[in-house]
Amino acid sequence: MTQEKGTLSEIAKLFFKLGCIAFGGPAAHIAMMEKEVIEKRKWMSQQHFLDLIGATNLIPGPNSTEMTMHCGHERGGVPGLFVAGISFIFPAVVITGILGFLYVEYGQLPEVEPFIFGIKPAVLAIIAAAVVKLGKKALKGWELGVLGAIVLIASLLGVNEIIALLTAGVVGTLYFTTKSKFDASPKTILPFLFLQAGSATVSKITALNVFWSFLKVGSILYGSGYVLFAYLDAELVMSGWLTRPELIDAIAVGQFTPGPVLSTATFIGYQLAGWQGAIAASVGIFLPSFLFVWILNPLIPKMRNSKTLGFFLDSVNVAAVAVMVAVLFVMGQDTLTDWRAIVIGLLGAFFTFGPKKLNAMWIVAGGAVLGYLLKLV
Repeated sequence: MTQEKGTLSEIAKLFFKLGCIAFGGPAAHIAMMEKEVIEKRKWMSQQHFLDLIGATNLIPGPNSTEMTMHCGHERGGVPGLFVAGISFIFPAVVITGILGFLYVEYGQLPEVEPFIFGIKPAVLAIIAAAVVKLGKKALKGWELGVLGAIVLIASLLGVNEIIALLTAGVVGTLYFTTKSKFDASPKTILPFLFLQAGSATVSKITALNVFWSFLKVGSILYGSGYVLFAYLDAELVMSGWLTRPELIDAIAVGQFTPGPVLSTATFIGYQLAGWQGAIAASVGIFLPSFLFVWILNPLIPKMRNSKTLGFFLDSVNVAAVAVMVAVLFVMGQDTLTDWRAIVIGLLGAFFTFGPKKLNAMWIVAGGAVLGYLLKLV
């Protein structure tokens, strides 16, 4: 479908604006894009936009961020792809980097700690909502349910989450391929196994090590940005680089900022290695998405018809949900340690699942205020 190409400046302005106001997660981001790109500017047809949404589920990376890249590519070619993606990511990365600096400098002060105390249980409710939503989509049959249960048990027993996810992907692919009597291609699986190589614990944290860790995560991250937390638990908490409470704090900060939730990487990067670490983590986590969209965009129609890739994604998706459940359970044990945290967690759950649903940003903000007020009791 041929469309009039636009200027890079109009692409940059649109997606920078979205990057500044896009709160609420990937679904909200994509809804905003649909309004701006389809309804207001008519850059492409509604059907083509829907096709691009489906395509983002077939490659690793954050769905809404990759949608900005696809839209930029449609409007301005390869330069438009990079301009749109960078413009959308930039506001969140800058804001999160500043928050990372403030957290490292002042996060342990009494004036700030009560707010962070209240944010942690509120985040549990948000993650639980993501688990429920993703679980409904991922659980497509009893076989996937069994696979998810095995991954959940393995994760609770301490198996590395990324190994569990990729193993589930391979096992599920082989099982469903055999079941459908369709020959699997090793080329579909081997790249993902290769990416896991070299994930051993690194004793010294440098910007280069931070870049490599986040590059690996960005290269194999499927589904919603919330799945990122399970990957980071495996890559950083298990290696001793980050404590789980620090990871929960980073998740909370990611909820405060507009744009992609993967900007959490910037915050963590600063915690690990200062500004160099923040830059390294940001580039590492987002670089694979740019490359995947750029290289695979012409191949999207063929990928969507691939049975083998479909089996792999189905298996990884249900395994990712299982890992999120395991991480949520452990986080709950670490966070819900007194009545104040339990009260905030219950209120967060009410406003997440109840009749008066609130945007995640307001739930986190409310948790911060409640944490401060309850600490005064």
